[in-house]
Amino acid sequence: MTDSSSTHTQEPVLVIESGRTEKNYWADLWRYRELFLILAWRDLSVRYKQTIIGILWAILRPLLTMVVFTVIFSRIAKLPSDGNAPYALMVFAAMLPWSLFSNALTESSNSLIGNEKLISKVYFPRMIMPAATLITAFVDFLISFIILIGMMIYYQFAPGWHILLLPFFIILALLASLGPGLWITALNVKYRDFRYIIPFVAQFGLYVSPVGFSSKVVPEQWRLLYSLNPMVGVIDGFRWCILGGDSPIYLPGFLLSLAIIAFFLWLGVSRFRRMEKTFADLI
Repeated sequence: MTDSSSTHTQEPVLVIESGRTEKNYWADLWRYRELFLILAWRDLSVRYKQTIIGILWAILRPLLTMVVFTVIFSRIAKLPSDGNAPYALMVFAAMLPWSLFSNALTESSNSLIGNEKLISKVYFPRMIMPAATLITAFVDFLISFIILIGMMIYYQFAPGWHILLLPFFIILALLASLGPGLWITALNVKYRDFRYIIPFVAQFGLYVSPVGFSSKVVPEQWRLLYSLNPMVGVIDGFRWCILGGDSPIYLPGFLLSLAIIAFFLWLGVSRFRRMEKTFADLI
């Protein structure tokens, strides 16, 4: 005679425990990785599907900015390039990380507002949303990188071994945008005026960062202070990878930029997590 209890299928048990969500938050980010991919693919589809201007804008914006900066800073202001590198190439090598940072910051800071219906209905780690927008910015970067390759062929400028370290600085540019982006998108839920501030900050940052000029033109006694702008170290790193020895990295400033990026990443994550519980109510 068979024991009915031995053949009985065990029912799944739902455990309700105080703080369980908090303890498993980072594990949930991995469990919801498919949602991350879905959101990233959706953002890419919205930008590029059945449109020409999306791809064209990713090409024209950095290209036109490079032309304007080259004329103003090289032809009019007579500022020097880095070593023997063509001025236009030096500027475009800086436009790549700046565009990556600016696009990622803008997209991530508006990510929660653009998904308010999803937030109010379904639970998932909200950090997935601003993180997924980085993929769109990265695809724009890859499109612009094709232009850089064409420029290097045109100027017959071959990169050195430094180019192998470029992925590190790409990740650094994304992390530099993620920290402030997390904080701003959390504030954006409560104070909607922040969405008007980001475009101004991005535009202002373009001119105070060494995009149209080499950071070597900054007086030596001010270079460390100038590196409080975290994008200075990222931009100098990009130029070093692409232009090689013609654009050496200012090591004290680069280390300071790394510290600033790490600080804002910690600040952004902590502020985001603190405000995350109220998103569904406020949005």
